[in-house]
Amino acid sequence: MRICHAIAIALIVALTGPAFAVQPDEILDDPVLELRARDLSTGLRCLVCRNESIDESNADLARDMRILVRERLVAGDRDEEVIAFLVERFGEYVLLRPTTQGSNILLWVAAPALFLIAFGGAVFYLRGRARAKSETTGLSPDEQKRLDELLKE
Repeated sequence: MRICHAIAIALIVALTGPAFAVQPDEILDDPVLELRARDLSTGLRCLVCRNESIDESNADLARDMRILVRERLVAGDRDEEVIAFLVERFGEYVLLRPTTQGSNILLWVAAPALFLIAFGGAVFYLRGRARAKSETTGLSPDEQKRLDELLKE
């Protein structure tokens, strides 16, 4: 019974880990601004943790970025201005979902293009194999005679 309780507590702590990322001293008094800050934080990448948002990360840099987002919002910046400021400061890598402008269009187009190329190659290969099988003929009369002799033995 104690083991079940220990496992349950461990699972609860593990699953609520991201909820502990935003510290109580970071939370804004204005619930509307806090909601905007949390919304922005979920779309920004922690530069330490890689594919984790700053809202979920416990890294010191993520905390600094969360505070920076809140400071910009309190200063009166719009969401787009906060994002632009962070992209200017940390680079476009800070966005969990990159933009579709400039050289990033290559990232968005490459996967579907490679899929279509691979699909076309597979279709071409399979059609070639199907044609090769249909072009083969049965045994020649000499081969059939030899096979019959071998089967009789």
